[in-house]
Amino acid sequence: MDTLFKKTVEFIRELYSTEDVIPLHQPVFIGNEKKYLNQCIDTGYVSSVGEFVTRFEMELARYCGSRFTVATSNGTSALHVALTLAGVGKEDEVITQPLTFIATINAITYCNASPVFLDIDRNTLGLSPDSVLAFLESDCTKTGNGMIMNRHSGKRIAACLPMHTFGHPVRIDKLKEICDAFGIPLVEDAAESIGSRFRQKHTGTFGILGAISFNGNKTITAGGGGAILTDDETLAIRAKHLTTQAKIQHPWAFIHDEIGYNYRMPNINAALCLAQLEQAAIFVEAKRRLADLYLNFFRDTPFEFFSEPSETRSNYWLNSILLDNKNQRDQFLEFTNSCGIKTRPAWTLINHLDMYNKCFTGDLQIAENIADRLVNLPSSYSANF
Repeated sequence: MDTLFKKTVEFIRELYSTEDVIPLHQPVFIGNEKKYLNQCIDTGYVSSVGEFVTRFEMELARYCGSRFTVATSNGTSALHVALTLAGVGKEDEVITQPLTFIATINAITYCNASPVFLDIDRNTLGLSPDSVLAFLESDCTKTGNGMIMNRHSGKRIAACLPMHTFGHPVRIDKLKEICDAFGIPLVEDAAESIGSRFRQKHTGTFGILGAISFNGNKTITAGGGGAILTDDETLAIRAKHLTTQAKIQHPWAFIHDEIGYNYRMPNINAALCLAQLEQAAIFVEAKRRLADLYLNFFRDTPFEFFSEPSETRSNYWLNSILLDNKNQRDQFLEFTNSCGIKTRPAWTLINHLDMYNKCFTGDLQIAENIADRLVNLPSSYSANF
């Protein structure tokens, strides 16, 4: 096995043509980033008002195929507002998955609600429609006014929040079908999946709202930044209002009609992200070629390379392999990182964290198995592939 570990390190170094430390995922600036940033600075509009915010929102809507987008300070704030607009509130519950970055679950908590952790699909790494349907049919009841209640906690199921893990789309069509049948709002955490599509339709556009992240480690970046996607004009107007401190437009007076948030993306970040968005197709195609190179390398090894699910086109934000067990995974992580190859495990399942270990949790057999075996490999864009 040590020989395969060494061959993997050699292969990754060959891919990136360097003897330096190879990060897991780093930003690449090859377009109009400096030009747009200089233009932004020259105008003096570097905060949450400016031309680049508007331009970025228009171009992102066009790229994703959503009617409206609202640029936010980060992906977590986008999720928080999306859940708020979906009607999630105090003492509610939100169906979600335990294999995700903690921001998914924190956003639920910001609404004073609680997560319901259900299992994932083996072939998508995202929330399983089968697990959701089984939970709704076996563990929930419907009230006379149409609310779906968790029989164990007595709390309302206010939304369903799947996450497209590492850029791979979940079976979003089935989740939407189930949510529609039970009258549960579907909100998508598409933080990692800019450029990913299910049956030619962009992730984040199936539910009533979706959220994307443009953090520094994402496929395209604003340094920070995020966005809300929706086809509902009323929700888009409300999202923009809430993310700008709920301030009513007025030539000089400061009038706010509800509690809002300082969540708008600054113009200077939008300038950077607009330039990045112009390169998105190039980045995604290169990352898909990298995935093919990894797939071919691991094809005849004991390690399983995780390939995009059927009927999807993944951005392969992070490339992943599955090892035999947790012990072998840890040995691989230790060896590769000691060689300057920045590999990482999947996140600790959120239901194992102290602040979330008392939340309602279903049978997580698949999630537990994947979390013990998965490793993310360096996945940055490079002109080499």
